[in-house]
Amino acid sequence: MDKKYSKEEIYNKLCEILEDEFEIDKSLMSREANLFTDLDLDSIDAVDLAVRLQQFTDKRISPEEFKQIRTLNDVVKAIYDLL
Repeated sequence: MDKKYSKEEIYNKLCEILEDEFEIDKSLMSREANLFTDLDLDSIDAVDLAVRLQQFTDKRISPEEFKQIRTLNDVVKAIYDLL
């Protein structure tokens, strides 16, 4: 992928994926929302999310880095740093 997305564009896409694919209410989403405690994702959901984000970016977040991700903002930062 040649395009560099802004953090806002990445956040918006992430929210769209969470709402459409995981049926998470948009009102629960904020940059500080924890994927596991606030949004109730489990480890399988996290893997599915990583796959969806890979399709969006054509880049893969390393498993080591993904283990460190807790909040939506962590996801945005990881993807932004990849691009």
